[in-house]
Amino acid sequence: MTTSPFHTVLVANRGEIARRIIRTLRRLGMRSVAVYSDADAASPHVREADIAVRIGGAAAAESYLDIAAVVAAARDTGAEAVHPGYGFLSENADFARACTDAGLVFVGPGDEALRVMGDKIRSKEHVAGHGVPVVPGFSAAGLTDAAIAEAAAEHGYPLLVKPSAGGGGKGMQIVAGPEALADALAAARRVAAAAFGDDTLLLERLVTRPRHIEVQVLADAHGGVVHLGERECSLQRRHQKVIEEAPSPAVDAATRERLGEAACRAAASVGYRGAGTVEFLVSGDRPDEFFFIEMNTRLQVEHPVTELVTGIDLVAEQLRIAAGRPLGFAQDDVHLDGHAIEARVYAESPARGFLPATGDVIAWRAPRGVRVDSAVETGTAVTSHYDPMIAKVIAHAADRAAALALLDAALAETVVLGVDTNIAFLRTLLAVPAVRSGELETGIIGRMPPVAVPAPGERALAAAAGALQSDAPPADGSPWHRSDGWRLSGRAEPRAWTFETDAGEVAAASAGVVDGVAVARDADGDVWVHLDGVTQRLRPLSRREASRRRRSARERVDAAAPPHVRAPLPGTVVAVHVPDGARVASGARLATIEAMKMEHTVTAPHEGVARILVAIGAQVRRDDVLAEVHDTPEEETP
Repeated sequence: MTTSPFHTVLVANRGEIARRIIRTLRRLGMRSVAVYSDADAASPHVREADIAVRIGGAAAAESYLDIAAVVAAARDTGAEAVHPGYGFLSENADFARACTDAGLVFVGPGDEALRVMGDKIRSKEHVAGHGVPVVPGFSAAGLTDAAIAEAAAEHGYPLLVKPSAGGGGKGMQIVAGPEALADALAAARRVAAAAFGDDTLLLERLVTRPRHIEVQVLADAHGGVVHLGERECSLQRRHQKVIEEAPSPAVDAATRERLGEAACRAAASVGYRGAGTVEFLVSGDRPDEFFFIEMNTRLQVEHPVTELVTGIDLVAEQLRIAAGRPLGFAQDDVHLDGHAIEARVYAESPARGFLPATGDVIAWRAPRGVRVDSAVETGTAVTSHYDPMIAKVIAHAADRAAALALLDAALAETVVLGVDTNIAFLRTLLAVPAVRSGELETGIIGRMPPVAVPAPGERALAAAAGALQSDAPPADGSPWHRSDGWRLSGRAEPRAWTFETDAGEVAAASAGVVDGVAVARDADGDVWVHLDGVTQRLRPLSRREASRRRRSARERVDAAAPPHVRAPLPGTVVAVHVPDGARVASGARLATIEAMKMEHTVTAPHEGVARILVAIGAQVRRDDVLAEVHDTPEEETP
C-alpha cells in the first residue's frame, strides 16, 4: 500500500479493539479519531488517538450505540471513514446507512450483506440456496409456544434455542427435552430483546460433540474473494469463546479447501465487501461434515491468530477495500505459517461462577515475547457498563505444542492486580489433556470441575505482610495504628498478620521482601500479590476482627442456614420466579439478574418460605438482599 486509503478515520468503539485499530492507522499514516463515554474518559484508547470526542453517558445506549452522536463526531472532526470494530454498531445496517448518508465511508460490508447475514434465520435460508450446508432446524418467527413445541417434537430433541438477531452466544439455550422448552424460550427471548432489541428465535438440531470452526474471508468491490484459512474456536463457556487458534488441529488440507470454498460462496452470495467470518459447526464424530452457523459481518475478536499465521494485517486490508481498492493478493498467495493461539483475559471471578468483576487496575504488566492486545493499563477502571474482556494474549510458534507452551508461560507472566481475572483458569484449561492433544469440542469447559482457589503459600503471605509492614507511620505520629510492632514499653515485637482470602483465613509467619513478586494495595486496603504465575487477593484482618470471626464461626456451627439471598453482582432484575410467600425447595430459582448482557439466577439456600424483596426492573448492587428464605414449618406456611 503506497498511499494511505484515507486521511482521517473515526474508530466507533472502545477498549482493546479501538487501540488495535489506532495502531494500524498510525502505521499507515492516517489520523485517528476516538469516541468515548463518560466512563471511558481516562481510558488508553482516548489518549492514544490523535483526536478524542465525548459522545455521551456511561451506558452504551447513551454513547457507543448512539448512531447520531457517532456520525456527528465523525463529521465534526473531518473524518472520511468510520471503522466500527466489533460489537456495538459493527453489524448495524442502520448505522452503515447513516454513515453513507452523511458522506462517510463505512469500513464494512454493504447494506444487503448486513441485513441478510444479520438475521440467523434469513442467512441460513439464503446460503442454503447457494450450496452451503446448514444445520436442520426451523424459525420460531410468528409461532405460538404451542406451535413451537409441536415443531420441536417433529424435529426431535436435543435442540438449541438461539436468538435470530445478534451473536456472541448470547441467549442460547440447550433443551434436552420438552419439559425444559418453555423456560428456555422465555430466557432466550429476554436476553435477545435486551441485547439486540429483537426476540425472534431460531431452533436447530443440537450437533453432538461439536467443534466450532470459522473461516476468515476478504472480499473487494471488484469480485475478488479469498479465504485466509480457518480458526478453531471450540473452547467456549456458555457459548462465549475463551481460547482460539489457527489453524484447527482437526482440519486437513482437503477439508480446509472445502470449508474455504463454502465460506467464499456464502460471502459472494451477498456481494460481500471487506473482512468477514463464516462460522461452521463440525461434528466431532465426523470431522469432514460441517454446517453453516452464521456469518459475522465484521472483524472478529480472535482475528490476531489469523494475522500471525498469514502475516496479513486485516485492519489494513479492511481500509484498502473500503477505499475501493482491489485485493493485493490471490488465493494461491495465502500460506499458513506455524500455529497461533489466543487467550481472552476477562475481569471475572471463576471461583464465584465466573461472575464479572469490577475495580481499578492498580498494576498491569504485559508478558514479553507474545502479542498482547490490551484494553487496560495501570490505573484503568474496569466498570460494569461493558464487556468484561480486558486483554488478549496471543502466542505464535512453529507448531501447536510450542505455541501452547509459549502461551502458558506468557499467561504466567501477565500481571493484573486490583481486579479478579480468569488467568489461572486459562492456564488450567490449557493443561487439560484433551486440549493438549487437540481433541477439542464445545463441551470441554462445561465438564471441568469447579474452580478451586488455592491457599496462598508462605512466600506470598510474607510478601503481603511485608507490604503492610512497610506502610508509613501516621502523619500525626500517633502510635496506635503503627504496623511495626511498637509497644508502650519501648520493646518492639514481631507483628502477626492475619488475612482473609477466597480459600479461607490464613496467617503470615513472617514479613519481608520476596524476589520476583508484584505486590500492591487497592483503595479498600486489600493486598494483591502476583508470584510464581499466581495472583491472589489478601484482605488484612486486625487481631480483634480475626478473633470476632472465629467466635462467630463457632456460634454458627449449630445455627440454621442464613435466610438472606444476596445479589452476586450489580445489575437489573429481569425475572422473579416465585411469588412472595411461596414455599420453595433448596436450590429453587428465586430471581434472575441481568448484567453485562448475561443472566445470573439466584436460588434458595435451603427449603422454606420465600420472602421476595425485589421486583422486575429493580436496579441492585452487589450483595443487596433480593429475598429471604425462612424455615417456617409447613403447617404455618401462609
